[in-house]
Amino acid sequence: MRNLPNILSISRLLATVIVFILVLVNQPWAFLVATILFFLASVTDYLDGYLARRLKVVSSLGVFLDLTADKVFVAAVLIALVQLGLVPAWVTFIIITREFLVSGLRSVAASKGKVIPAGVWGKQKTFITLVAIGALLLAKGLGAHQLSLFPWMVNFTSQTVNFAEILLLVADGLIILATIWTLFSGIEYMIGALPIFRSDATTAQK
Repeated sequence: MRNLPNILSISRLLATVIVFILVLVNQPWAFLVATILFFLASVTDYLDGYLARRLKVVSSLGVFLDLTADKVFVAAVLIALVQLGLVPAWVTFIIITREFLVSGLRSVAASKGKVIPAGVWGKQKTFITLVAIGALLLAKGLGAHQLSLFPWMVNFTSQTVNFAEILLLVADGLIILATIWTLFSGIEYMIGALPIFRSDATTAQK
């Protein structure tokens, strides 16, 4: 029971590989299976941290597995979607760059015995990103391919106005929203790290 949080994190890493492969298969059935696995993996993103705190088994290994699984999970799926042309490369670039930036700032803070807490923008960014990707996978699983922003295909007709196509359009809109939230989240972390760098500058001047 005490190892359950770590098991969930590892299962998320394994699910990432399967979802990645299913997306590259690029078939409706594969997208539907990927949607289910993506949803289950997203749930473990919340459960592993919650259980670790509830069971009081927070460890360095657990934190490492949780953070690594989170980043690899989203990045891998986005990269697969970029290869299929369903998500533009610049979106993935911004999201992954933000993760490197935050990891670097956290490492600097940790080396000084300080913690940069997750801000509101960061928490909302994670939720929006997961919903956007999940909606996109489901839409493709339902056969949507005529209404999208990536590539630009916005032609409302009696054939394109259906649940799957509208869901794909909404998913693309959410991806843009997630990218905007990602930018603001990165700025939020940089502002949170300013006191650390200022203290370094003050120490160097003495």
